[in-house]
Amino acid sequence: MVVPIGSDEWPARSLLGVLSPPARQSLLDLGTEVRFDEGAVLLREGMDDQHVLLLLSGFAKVTATVENGETSLLAVRAAGDTVGEMAAMSGAARSATVTACGPLTARVSKAGVLRELLLSRPEVSIALTAMVADRLRWANRRRLDFRGYPAKVRLARLLVELAESYGSSRADGVVIGCRLTQPELATMVGAAETTIHKVLRDLRDEDLLETGYRSTTIRDLPELERLVDLSDNWRTSLTNGRSRADVREVTSDQ
Repeated sequence: MVVPIGSDEWPARSLLGVLSPPARQSLLDLGTEVRFDEGAVLLREGMDDQHVLLLLSGFAKVTATVENGETSLLAVRAAGDTVGEMAAMSGAARSATVTACGPLTARVSKAGVLRELLLSRPEVSIALTAMVADRLRWANRRRLDFRGYPAKVRLARLLVELAESYGSSRADGVVIGCRLTQPELATMVGAAETTIHKVLRDLRDEDLLETGYRSTTIRDLPELERLVDLSDNWRTSLTNGRSRADVREVTSDQ
């Protein structure tokens, strides 16, 4: 759930969500607050700038250009997440482009400022490292799914993960506040766009999914979870990120 700045309620699997209040506040105090309009580019692939952004509200899409020149959607980021942290730490060029899905607010910090905080706040350093590890684990799951499951299961798994990471519960279901296009969903699950079109139609006909202009609503999350036939290993992998809350007692980059 996206919440106002200063609240203790951040998405449970986000960086801000796993930090203790003092560590969270030290991260929120960094940099300068900046607002972005829908479609604004926060970070651009190939650039050498090294600042990092802490998202305070809204959603952003992470994309990269593949060999044939097409754009591939890699991930979605939301309030409580950082983007650009790996380039800030390594000094390497940006490996992806980050674009605002709608109005978005973030705090922008220089790489040196972030490094100073990580040295002075080990809790933040360990949590950030765990977050990067989770993102790599997520990317590995996508690769395994490409080879082992049909497109409907791959898409359902992706939607379950997005709902559990960024979903907001409402009377009509769980809302994922970032509208993903069919080509973007196709690239994320490794399927043809025509296949995704059919799968989405099936999910809507089964009253499991509703798509809107700027959001996707999962009408029946338990049934969607049953559809993907979650194995113990997959569920354990999906929920490993939540164990980062123990930090309090501590890609894939843009």
